[in-house]
Amino acid sequence: MPMLSERARAVEPSRTIAMNQRARELKAAGRDVIDLTVGEPDFRPPRRVLEAAAAAALAGADRYTPVAGLPELRELAAAACLADGALGYGPGGLMVAPGAKGALSAAFMALAGPGDEVLIPTPAWLSYAEQAKLVGAEPRLVYCPPESGYKLDPAALRGALTGRTRLIVLGSPANPTGAVYSRTELEALAAVLEARPDIWILSDEVYRSIRYVAEAPSPAELPALRARTAVVRGLSKSHAMTGWRIGFLAGPQDFIDAAIAIQGQTLTCAARVSQLAAIEALKLPPAELKPMLEAYEDRRALVCAGLAAARGLGVTPPEGAFYAFPRIEGLVGATAPRGTIRSSDELALYLLEEGGVALVPGSAFGDDGALRLSFAASEACLAEALDRIAASLAKLG
Repeated sequence: MPMLSERARAVEPSRTIAMNQRARELKAAGRDVIDLTVGEPDFRPPRRVLEAAAAAALAGADRYTPVAGLPELRELAAAACLADGALGYGPGGLMVAPGAKGALSAAFMALAGPGDEVLIPTPAWLSYAEQAKLVGAEPRLVYCPPESGYKLDPAALRGALTGRTRLIVLGSPANPTGAVYSRTELEALAAVLEARPDIWILSDEVYRSIRYVAEAPSPAELPALRARTAVVRGLSKSHAMTGWRIGFLAGPQDFIDAAIAIQGQTLTCAARVSQLAAIEALKLPPAELKPMLEAYEDRRALVCAGLAAARGLGVTPPEGAFYAFPRIEGLVGATAPRGTIRSSDELALYLLEEGGVALVPGSAFGDDGALRLSFAASEACLAEALDRIAASLAKLG
């Protein structure tokens, strides 16, 4: 059999999906497993969105759309970006993609390639590095410790830059840590980049609406960074529309034109029925989404309190998104039935097998000293999971 391409051989499968699959296998075998691995809201889209999609499907909304998306959706998305962050790109500076991951993929293809370095502050969502590899670029991981708030600071940025640095990926609010960059912190990074006008910023803002601090500013709001920033947003998290696959990519006109050409030759367009549902979603008044956001805030408090009370865990409340990222250094060296706990992978496996709770090891995000727990689940489910985690950790020697 002929060999696969070098890029195909270099890409690693998602470890989040791997843990989710292991949980599914145990469930199929009869085990009672609480799966807190995947970042998927447990809410349904608002009823008006579902009704609009059903009506559209019955009316024949099953044809291609323009590659960049339906004009009305582009207008509404651009208006939403203007209202939330003063990103005045206009409809022509925004592309509709099949999910935020589709938008990220087009951005990577437009901004980086062989010989380039993509600087990724970690802990970070695991797909950034793999998407960089897929375009032939080299991911350069820069660890940002808990003491930094899991955020890139000017000294770390300055030390990581090389002549090959082409792109910096920032997530705010971030997956897996929930970290949010302040305007002051972004301005400090912009000052470092002033001497490097050749470097782009890819800003992943898909969790922007789910935050527990007053602001989550975009790098594109800063005049010094606006002309070099590509912004990714979407409806998967904000409107509980993960399976509808609607993302938005916004930025300078030349960049968006290139991204549209790339999408036209790869994915063509997002599904028409999903785009029509997205139009209805963006017309919703904020009050319709408020109960979901309030629920996340209540769950955040529940989870952080439960993790802090468990043996050996330390937790900093996330500033955004719906993940907790507890530190596990206090448990390294503890003994379990299979042996000594030496890593986040071993601890995650222990909690899955002993307590029936599936979490993602921090090593998947570039930090072996933590675990990721998604609190996009009901309070009853989370309370039971926390009890199981506490009981399992108490059994360690």
